[in-house]
Amino acid sequence: MRKRRVAAVWLLLFAVYASTLGMHAFGRSDYAGDEPHYLLTTKSIVEDGNTDLRDDYAARDYSEFYPYKLTPHGALTKGRVNEPHSVGFALLIAPAYAIAGAKGVEVFMAVLMALALALAYALARCVVPDPWALGATLAVGLSPPLLAYSTAVYPETAAAAALCGAALLALRIPDGPRRRTGWSAFGLIALLPWLGTPFLVPGLVIAIFGYRAMRTARRPVLGITCLEIVGFSVALFVGVNEGLFGGPTPSSANAPGEGVTGADFPGGYLERSYRVVALFIDRHYGLLRWAPVFAIALYGVWLLVRERRSGLARAIPDLRAEQTAGLLCAAIAGAQLFVAVFLSRSMSGFWFPARHLVAVLPIAVPLVAIGLRHAPRIGSVLALIGVAASIWLYAAARAGDAAWVAPLPDAPFGPLTGALPRYGHGGVYPYALAAATVLAGVAAVAWTERRRAVRRPA
Repeated sequence: MRKRRVAAVWLLLFAVYASTLGMHAFGRSDYAGDEPHYLLTTKSIVEDGNTDLRDDYAARDYSEFYPYKLTPHGALTKGRVNEPHSVGFALLIAPAYAIAGAKGVEVFMAVLMALALALAYALARCVVPDPWALGATLAVGLSPPLLAYSTAVYPETAAAAALCGAALLALRIPDGPRRRTGWSAFGLIALLPWLGTPFLVPGLVIAIFGYRAMRTARRPVLGITCLEIVGFSVALFVGVNEGLFGGPTPSSANAPGEGVTGADFPGGYLERSYRVVALFIDRHYGLLRWAPVFAIALYGVWLLVRERRSGLARAIPDLRAEQTAGLLCAAIAGAQLFVAVFLSRSMSGFWFPARHLVAVLPIAVPLVAIGLRHAPRIGSVLALIGVAASIWLYAAARAGDAAWVAPLPDAPFGPLTGALPRYGHGGVYPYALAAATVLAGVAAVAWTERRRAVRRPA
């Protein structure tokens, strides 16, 4: 029954995602931002057998899928135009491009996004039963960010599927470490740097969890073997990048002065701390503006931590397993949030909002499910707002009044959207609101903990 439900979730979401094929990202183009660059690199691999794009730009080969002039990214490396984007992702989508061109890649991305949500549903079932797990999966899967990126040509979609798969496999290790399970989990982790260097950070969270579980189960040799899989992949990754981009990562081919993260240590990174709040409530790229259901995920994290502190899981093995699964998902999401806040060059760009968090939005499904179980009314309202925003966005894009990147509609709050802050545009209001939001959250947690202490029997 469980496998049938997982398959049904995949089929339903794939059908929804596939329905966005042919819709414009902006103007007359179905692709925007880095998408045409990924496609051009893939086209060069399929047709020329290399990633040097000099002849491709000279011949305007990108005109097959991009109707405007495309400007090369990065700088020349060893006399070649190897753009600073992940080669692994281009290789991953190359078979789909060889079969059906750019549209074939879109279909493949829809397959991967639906797979990520199906795996996320299986993860959620490790934490809470249905209907909460199923409801959380559909609420997240049908939210605007997931819908917008379902057929977008970005590595975040593939990384989301890899992270969910690796986490699901890693959670099976404590039940009895097997070579196939360990090698499969760490094999998926080993793929992450090839999709994008930042994805290695949340991947390391899973690797540490899996290795510790193997050590606890007295399988240290298997644990070391699994770590060697990741280590070999990273070493090979660095070697390939040295040859292509002249450095350990694709970012080594960035234009002079751009650097890797675009910030100076330590002041530049400290200045980015406001992003912790801005990533959620900014008027344009804030996650909660487009998918307010993720607010209930934050509540779910707090419930997990509070339950862990109570120590009840020590007496109930099943509860311990549920807490472990939930906390692992929270740690993975937190690692990617750290990357987005401190290591990403910019929060917004010519793409749909929340791109920096897309890779871990499916992994947050168990956290949404926990919050939904404990606050079903509020969670249901937030989920319905997100689904309504998706319908609004989809209808506007189909009618030609909006697009997936620009222009975007005022969904889901209409004229009230203007009350949300815009960070990086001057003024005190956004930062004062960020500070007030943090203080309100701390006060709410303190008040709740105090009430629990008063009600606790002596």
